[in-house]
Amino acid sequence: MKLFVRGLLATGLLLAGLIFAGCDSFSGDTAPPPAQVADVPVFNVGETVSVTFSGTGNPSDLPPHEETIKEDGNITLTYIGAVHAAGKTAGQLQNEIHDLYVPKYFVRLTVTVKAGDLVYYVSGEVNGAGPKIYVGETTVTKAITAAQGLDNFASHTVSLIRANGQRLKVNYDDALQDQSKDLPVYPGDQVHVPRKLW
Repeated sequence: MKLFVRGLLATGLLLAGLIFAGCDSFSGDTAPPPAQVADVPVFNVGETVSVTFSGTGNPSDLPPHEETIKEDGNITLTYIGAVHAAGKTAGQLQNEIHDLYVPKYFVRLTVTVKAGDLVYYVSGEVNGAGPKIYVGETTVTKAITAAQGLDNFASHTVSLIRANGQRLKVNYDDALQDQSKDLPVYPGDQVHVPRKLW
């Protein structure tokens, strides 16, 4: 009987040792590192912000708003005025806009913020002036092609105006011949083709 009891005691100690050893294997020293959070994109000057509202009771109180972020980093909204958007994620901007409206202007409100289409602008002596959707790497000559080309009065010395206000000159003919002279165009930039001097 004593042998049986000793056997049970030894088996119990062995199981207890295995359990504690097993628990120890899940300690913080050997646990896998936490998953990394993916980088969340932020808004930049020249990008378009789309803001929609619901829950006001009357949709005409706050119509949807879409605006390109100005050089000072702001967008301007009904009632609340300038809101700084550059450098913020969609979620951060959404929360800030909500808190500026509620409870000062509305009891309850749902705000949705998302990035609008990225655009650049082509103006002046082209056949199809206006905003163009930025679909990837673009250059001055490609932007002019997207605007249906130069018209008959176009100067071939083109202005590239960056979203930050920087102005660059591009010779259209040289850019067609040499890709290194065909400057890149980014969202928010403007390609302006002046009228040639006779």
